[in-house]
Amino acid sequence: MRVFITGGTGLIGTAVVAELLAAGHVVTTLARSDASAAAATAAGAEVVRGSLADLDVLRAAAADADGVIHLAFGNDFSSPEALAANVAEEAAALEVLGSALVGSGKPLVTVAGTPGVPGRASTEEDPVPTVGPVGGRGLSIGRALGLESQGVRSSAVRLPRTVHADGSGGFAGLLTQMARRTGVAGYPGHGEQRWPAVHAADAAVLFRLALERSPGGRVWHAVADEGDTVRDIVEVIGRRLGLPVEQRPVEAFGPLGPVFAADQPASSARTRTELGWEPTHPSLLDDLELIEA
Repeated sequence: MRVFITGGTGLIGTAVVAELLAAGHVVTTLARSDASAAAATAAGAEVVRGSLADLDVLRAAAADADGVIHLAFGNDFSSPEALAANVAEEAAALEVLGSALVGSGKPLVTVAGTPGVPGRASTEEDPVPTVGPVGGRGLSIGRALGLESQGVRSSAVRLPRTVHADGSGGFAGLLTQMARRTGVAGYPGHGEQRWPAVHAADAAVLFRLALERSPGGRVWHAVADEGDTVRDIVEVIGRRLGLPVEQRPVEAFGPLGPVFAADQPASSARTRTELGWEPTHPSLLDDLELIEA
């Protein structure tokens, strides 16, 4: 299968590209910079130059592919306005990618986040938020899944808040960066809130399975660890960096502070049963032991 990927040179994308190539697929990835293009080429992928804002480029690449995996998202979380711009850019890109596949029966695999459900682990049946800091992503994913009725085999892989590899990545990686910058390994709220997690290589397998096997309109959970407490996560970060561990105000964590403070465990029971997905790589807490001071 000829697969077009956006976000193919990030932490998750790199793992997905490697997984697809190992399975015999031909991969073309979107690359905005010379460095990203060189990395993709070195990995064995073909390259289309452009960004999520280049809608004509996205439309042509999707139309030329046998399937599309969308992973890219802006990485500016410095303000609510920046986050909103990221969401709007992704919405426009997803609309173009999906419209290029209408009537083809080809797969479109997009990415979402696992939702938080009060008092229990969320499941694949639970809806994602459509309000709040990233609620616009939920609306975009819903529209993409709705393309199943227009002949697109669309599905969504919901990622937990931390997708990790080699001691970095996801929300835990952001906490590590903040700790290095501030000299304190901080956590918001009471610290008992739980975050699900998955190793990037395990998530990559699920993206491949969704591409190859998922019926249209379906949602899958890439969750290996159902929920580690934020305090446990930050205690490993603090110990590895030799920094004090302290509770910090939610506001200290910027626009994502309310999300950081939420209890959001998630289950992948249906995904494992129906797609045969089984994580095999290190857990988050084990992986964080690789953080270098």
